[in-house]
Amino acid sequence: MRDPQFSALTQRMRISSPSRKVATGSAQNRRISATMTSARGLPAMEVRINVSRQQVEKVFGLEEYWCQCVAWSSSGTTKSQKAYIRIAYLRKNFEQEPLAKEVSLEQGIVLPCRPPEGIPPAEVEWLRNEDLVDPSLDPNVYITREHSLVVRQARLADTANYTCVAKNIVARRRSASAAVIVYVNGGWSTWTEWSVCSASCGRGWQKRSRSCTNPAPLNGGAFCEGQNVQKTACATLCPVDGSWSPWSKWSACGLDCTHWRSRECSDPAPRNGGEECRGTDLDTRNCTSDLCVHTASRPEDVALYVGLIAVAVCLLLLLLVLILVYCRKKEGLDSDVADSSILTSGFQPVSIKPSKADNPHLLTIQPDLSTTTTTCQGSLCPRQDGTSPKFQLANGHLLSPLSGGRHTLHHSSPTSEAEDFVSRLSTQNYFRSLPRGTSNMTYGTFNFLGGRLMIPNTGISLLIPPDAIPRGKIYEIYLTLHKPEDVRLPLAGCQTLLSPIVSCGPPGVLLTRPVILAMDHCGEPCPESWSLRLKKQSCEGSWEDVLHLGEEAPSHLYYCQLEAGACYVFTEQLGRFALVGEALSVAATKRLKLLLFAPVACTSLEYNIRVYCLHDTHDALKEVVQLEKQLGGQLIQEPRVLHFKDSYHNLRLSIHDVPSSLWKSKLLVSYQEIPFYHIWNGTQQYLHCAFTLERVSPSTSDLACKVWVWQVEGDGQSFNINFNITKDTRFAELLALESEGGVPALVGPSAFKIPFLIRQKIITSLDPPCSRGADWRTLAQKLHLDSHLSFFASKPSPTAMILNLWEARHFPNGNLSQLAAAVAGLGQPDAGLFTVSEAEC
Repeated sequence: MRDPQFSALTQRMRISSPSRKVATGSAQNRRISATMTSARGLPAMEVRINVSRQQVEKVFGLEEYWCQCVAWSSSGTTKSQKAYIRIAYLRKNFEQEPLAKEVSLEQGIVLPCRPPEGIPPAEVEWLRNEDLVDPSLDPNVYITREHSLVVRQARLADTANYTCVAKNIVARRRSASAAVIVYVNGGWSTWTEWSVCSASCGRGWQKRSRSCTNPAPLNGGAFCEGQNVQKTACATLCPVDGSWSPWSKWSACGLDCTHWRSRECSDPAPRNGGEECRGTDLDTRNCTSDLCVHTASRPEDVALYVGLIAVAVCLLLLLLVLILVYCRKKEGLDSDVADSSILTSGFQPVSIKPSKADNPHLLTIQPDLSTTTTTCQGSLCPRQDGTSPKFQLANGHLLSPLSGGRHTLHHSSPTSEAEDFVSRLSTQNYFRSLPRGTSNMTYGTFNFLGGRLMIPNTGISLLIPPDAIPRGKIYEIYLTLHKPEDVRLPLAGCQTLLSPIVSCGPPGVLLTRPVILAMDHCGEPCPESWSLRLKKQSCEGSWEDVLHLGEEAPSHLYYCQLEAGACYVFTEQLGRFALVGEALSVAATKRLKLLLFAPVACTSLEYNIRVYCLHDTHDALKEVVQLEKQLGGQLIQEPRVLHFKDSYHNLRLSIHDVPSSLWKSKLLVSYQEIPFYHIWNGTQQYLHCAFTLERVSPSTSDLACKVWVWQVEGDGQSFNINFNITKDTRFAELLALESEGGVPALVGPSAFKIPFLIRQKIITSLDPPCSRGADWRTLAQKLHLDSHLSFFASKPSPTAMILNLWEARHFPNGNLSQLAAAVAGLGQPDAGLFTVSEAEC
């Protein structure tokens, strides 16, 4: 208070409430200073008094109060204006907080917020994922006078966590975050065109489909209701091939000494695209009737006939000579040139293990050293001295053409004949060579002793039985596993790939007995649910159905033994194969293997759990294990098997029971999905979903939660995760136990569990029929192979086929004692010859 008129007055501050008054003015809390005004030079007095909040509240409590300065002297008293004082505060609890919501696209959103009580009244602002919501920048959002946040039309970008913030001069309060999820309900796309009728002749079915992609369900939106596939019956007229009617009677002999007869393609006539009759509809021949006697006796006609006959005889003799020369050349070249040698170049010698001195039952076979070898560079050329380096295969499908490679001939025929043979082979330019040394390929050199090729950790092998390769020939054979994205396998209708795509070759080599190709599959074999077919790729690149499982003909070139997790294909022609299934009902299922991986070391707050959904085959498992080794991942749970149905429903994955005090899930939706078609077609690798968790503290190392994997209206699996992310490695050995060992290529007797000599004795004894039933049929029953008796009976040695299949199924861990017991139990007089021990291997 500053006023020169009251310089001699006494001043005192008075503090009052509306109901009570107190005057304070002690010298302890009052300061008085005297100054001179600069304008008039008059004295001025300034008085200040300090009043604490505790002093006021002790008298007035929390009531509103006012302050006033009073000055008086003998001349009178004066008062200043009243200064009203209020105590500011802001309570902690909101009167109304926003709540989480799930709304559909373009729906309105209202998030109410009533801030805590306070003086002065709190100001309100909104945060979206910790970013300030500014209605001036987004016309789709505004804040009401009651502080509610309104979104006029929900967008996918509006999916976020919203927080209401209240503040005044005292404090700043935050409400609990409200999660808003904008979901999209699925909508059907338009129907596709009806497929062609499944039956090319007679009654069949056709179908059309639609997908729930218009739009696709998102953020937990509802899946489309109704069927996504419609089927209807159809009928196709069967083609009828034409057939000739009986010949008519011969006509009368004409002046030209001929008569004729005719027939028509009308018994029946071709219809519905059937083939026309083959042959001629008119037949003419000479006749010897009386009408022609005078013409045939003329000298000039006789000379003409004799000349024509002589020319015809000469042409016939020349044709016979050419045929004999060609057959002789072809026989000489085919018997002397090793098929695979021309296709694959020079070979390394075959390694044969020496027989043990104390085991007379082992068959000892020395390699055939009578074969002469000529090494040629480029086109076939004279013999060169020295040892040539082994031919290196280039990149491609199978084996390269022969124009610029190095070739090996056995008992070489003349150069001109071989060049003709090479030129014929080089026209087949579809097949290309494959790179050697990759983890998905193996190769070896084989002769009549046979052997085995394996691709480690894939379940894929090729068994070459003894005498499958003709004696005197040496083949270099390869086995390759292809990635689905590298090979185009067209699938129609409800077909799906059940096995890996495998190549064995080279194609076109001569085999005298079937080899056995073993590979895994992920189908659940059931005749009522599946139609299984073996497909083979032709030289032109098209895929053909070479075998319909369940309808095999015993004399067919291909045969298949289907088991729960593997199939064994008998084939006399090498090439590229795949097992394809067509679902006949929604009960058809494929086995999926579920794997959970996570980082070995966690150096940040974030921690990722990757869930893989693979076909239950060794090759798919091998690819993921190799990928996770590169990513630095470890297996955190024991693998599970899930049966995936042909129900057109997606696979869903979710994580639950994450302890909120230690971890926070960064997933905004309740679950993730893998589309049905991505799994069912079988051509996509590494299908997986990732769950990202965030640690509250860097010291957090224990993780306990659940991961659910299920198919809508189908089976499901639950993983209970409970481990320490820094030091728990108890599941690391599970995958190592499933790995295979052994050498990729085994040649000769070392490739078989059954010793060669004992094998020959078994074949010799069991092949002939026996009246007491102690023959190969009884052995097939004991080994549970009696469903294939017709196939075994169609081969020259049924017992050899049974033993070959046993070798393919039980290598390298087959129990010879069980096989010996089955053979000895046949009751033959010389059954002691079949006793097989591990020492004789």
